[in-house]
Amino acid sequence: MPDIRDFCERLWNGEIDTIREAHPIAGMWNDRQPDEIAEGLLYYKSVASANTLDTGDGLVMLDTGTEQDAEPLFEGVRRWRPDAPLAAAVFSHHHVDHVFGVNRFDAEASQRGWPRPTVYGQHQIAQHFDRYKRTPGYNTAINSRQFLRPGMEARSWLEWPQEFRYPDVSFESRLRFQRGDCTFELTHTRGETEDAVWTWVPERRLLCPGDLFIWAVPNAGNPQKVQRWCSEWAAGLREMAALGAETMLPGHGFPIFGAERIRQALTDTAELLDAIESRTLALMNEGATLDRVLHEIELPADLLDRPYLRSAYDHPEFIVRNVWRFYGGWYEGEPDRLLPAPRAAEAAEWVTLAGGLEPVLERARAHLNHGNLQLACHLIEHAAAAAPSPQVHALRAEIYEARAAEQESSMARGIYSFAAASSRQNKRDFYNP
Repeated sequence: MPDIRDFCERLWNGEIDTIREAHPIAGMWNDRQPDEIAEGLLYYKSVASANTLDTGDGLVMLDTGTEQDAEPLFEGVRRWRPDAPLAAAVFSHHHVDHVFGVNRFDAEASQRGWPRPTVYGQHQIAQHFDRYKRTPGYNTAINSRQFLRPGMEARSWLEWPQEFRYPDVSFESRLRFQRGDCTFELTHTRGETEDAVWTWVPERRLLCPGDLFIWAVPNAGNPQKVQRWCSEWAAGLREMAALGAETMLPGHGFPIFGAERIRQALTDTAELLDAIESRTLALMNEGATLDRVLHEIELPADLLDRPYLRSAYDHPEFIVRNVWRFYGGWYEGEPDRLLPAPRAAEAAEWVTLAGGLEPVLERARAHLNHGNLQLACHLIEHAAAAAPSPQVHALRAEIYEARAAEQESSMARGIYSFAAASSRQNKRDFYNP
């Protein structure tokens, strides 16, 4: 069995790569077997982390995993503490990789005649669960794109859940509850989600930031998801950094041990978010278009080189777009994009002006061969929209496979891989032929 503290030490020192060796969003640790990383503290790493604290008067779980984690998490907790009821759980936010582990404990409580666990969460969780119930097809589609791995077939691999365990106790900004010898201080900070909550347990010097820290560039710009809040996120990180936590259990990725390391990780993440937002706003205040902002902004390379701030999941350019959306809306500053023609009609016009399909494909192939993949993608999209054919889709698949392979961001890699996989089925998109 690998030693988790040694692993975390090597991860902190940059000896283990978070892009492909220890990706914070994907992969299991220790074959889904939880680790007791401190007395009375059980850490479980899957897609997200789920953490269980023995308070001496029942267990409290801080985030609870996916539907697929429910059974192995339950079994791991029961091997660790066979007869201690789960007294409470905290949902750090509404995302489906954090909220499904309680159901198995609810069933156990009914069977054993125990009180059902009390679930705590910010009050906006309920409206997001309701939103999920209204958009199951959309969420199936976007997550199928986002999490596709290279070489996989484009398909609806995830059926979006439509039943959720709603919190029993909700709150606006702060809430404190006591269980056994532990105080749980819950604080709301808008960041990745508007219902994000982080938990501080002062007696154990334990901090659980949820997805406000994930061992990667913050998920502050996801191109397929709802709004994120950079400046409030940064303020919350600085508030956490001031606490002096000795153990931090991120929403994704591995524990960080030691007050100085935790302070540094949180402060650096806050500085990255502030830098991206302030530099984006500086260009916006000059009247720049989104195109100018994306290609003129100087990103903080020193911060992005930190082992815990690599572009393993989200991409800094996506965060720039999200800042633009928050302050500037959806209009990019390009007047022809305000009320555009259908994509296929626009593409057909450009292909005609180029002298037909063959010159476009020839030029796209030339860009592919010379590594100019951004331009190759633009050209092949026009060809596929204007005149889809097996020949076009074969080249399109090749171009997007190459584009995916060069991405550090797994989010970008998934979307490009989905485009390639769709073309292998002679479609621009599996969901939209």
